[in-house]
Amino acid sequence: MSSIQIIIILLIVIVLIASMMAFIMAQEAQRKKHLRSVILGQNAAPQKMSEKDAQNKRRAEIARKLQESKGQDGVDGKGKKKTTIKMALEQAGLNISVKQFWIFSLLPMVAMVGLSKTMGHGPFVLVMAAIIGVLGLPRVVLKRLTARRQKKFLEEFPDALEATVRLLKAGMPVSEAIAMIAKEFTGPVGDEMSRIYDKQKIGVSLPEAALEATRRMPLPEMQMFATGLAIQAQTGSSLSEVLMNLSGVIRARFRLKRKVKALSSEAIASASIIGALPNLVALGMYATNREYIMVLFTTPNGKVLLAGAVIWMLIGIMMMKAMINFKI
Repeated sequence: MSSIQIIIILLIVIVLIASMMAFIMAQEAQRKKHLRSVILGQNAAPQKMSEKDAQNKRRAEIARKLQESKGQDGVDGKGKKKTTIKMALEQAGLNISVKQFWIFSLLPMVAMVGLSKTMGHGPFVLVMAAIIGVLGLPRVVLKRLTARRQKKFLEEFPDALEATVRLLKAGMPVSEAIAMIAKEFTGPVGDEMSRIYDKQKIGVSLPEAALEATRRMPLPEMQMFATGLAIQAQTGSSLSEVLMNLSGVIRARFRLKRKVKALSSEAIASASIIGALPNLVALGMYATNREYIMVLFTTPNGKVLLAGAVIWMLIGIMMMKAMINFKI
């Protein structure tokens, strides 16, 4: 294969990757637009004009507060979150320092480099294995832990909000209600509520403590909770109504997520089968006619074709994942 053909293949790959990134960014922008429209109440049912105006005013105030909170630490001027290693560790619920994280990251690097060296790979593969081991694999694990913690938080957060509403209606102050929730609930909800209460005890205002919690738990629901506390502290509005509505929104999102998962299960199964077929065919060919398939691993042209096939498969898998991954 000539160098011109290789350059053309690389250009095609770059164009496809750029198209995929543009598609993903367009979907993310559409999701944010939909979330903003829900917050502003554009899809609300028609009610009396006075009640509708009051609700729209409250929703507009919440939307403004959310936009102001995005301008705080952790978000740059382009709207992209700056997630540092320390912040990512807090979001994952790991009580380790950044130095300890980098020390632990050296372990998979040593394992992957040692495995590659044992298999007799060249210097390029060793360098790539070291980079993936120290920069790639630990961050993937960290993101998985963060996603699992956020999922567990959302599962318990509606119950915590409803319990808070009952305590507020019983006449308990907001700070004491949060302290009671921290004692009654375990896991991420109890941990975050306990931190909010501890910050409030040392002199930090309750809205500021809740806003700080949104950096450890960067979820729209947590931002709405902090915004509700800020509005209640400034205007003295009904916090129980805001929390009850927020609990209903979270439960509705869960129902919608389960419905979307059921509707997209067929597409997910098809994508899994399509992604697994080349590997299964290669294994079957290796078992039945090893000399036929070893050409891809022993000749220069075979290695180029194998690398191109792997790149095409990865691009296809990422495209299918972006098409069936609905963020609600």
